[in-house]
Amino acid sequence: MKFFASALKEIVFFIVPALLIVIAIRLFVAQPFVVDGESMHPTFENGNYLIVDELTYHFELPQRGDVIVFRYPGNTKIFYIKRIIGLPGETIHINSGVVSITKTDGTTITLTEPYAVVQDATYTLNTTLGPSDYFVMGDNRPQSSDSRVWGPLPSYDIIGRVFLRIFPPNALSLFPGQVTLPQ
Repeated sequence: MKFFASALKEIVFFIVPALLIVIAIRLFVAQPFVVDGESMHPTFENGNYLIVDELTYHFELPQRGDVIVFRYPGNTKIFYIKRIIGLPGETIHINSGVVSITKTDGTTITLTEPYAVVQDATYTLNTTLGPSDYFVMGDNRPQSSDSRVWGPLPSYDIIGRVFLRIFPPNALSLFPGQVTLPQ
């Protein structure tokens, strides 16, 4: 009986701290996310299993080109995945699918977006972002409900950036979909 009590004590002393570490990581550092829909095709496909980094944006600001997971502003129980296109204070111009941005210093850049599907790009839009707003768009523009439809994304709705794709196994990648866009 003494052996059993000793073994049980060791198991408890191992499992409890391990469980606390896993829970802390899950709550504050990273969380899983499954892509649902075609709005990020071809970068992400329906059913891709991702790990979202929830920590980085506590130390640095989101960048143009980052792929993020966030709470949909119209219903914060729903999570979306999109790419950051516009940063706080900027003015976004979309003309027949071509995105240009007037930055806060007054300079204008036009984005080259080889990752984007822009078939039927007949939409036109001009919008200026607030001091804590982001403009996000899906890579599959004809199939995406994004800032073009429901407006700017408040920074407080951002959960984190996509850190790892682990499913499907043949698409395993670190920072999947990451591109370098002019800041």
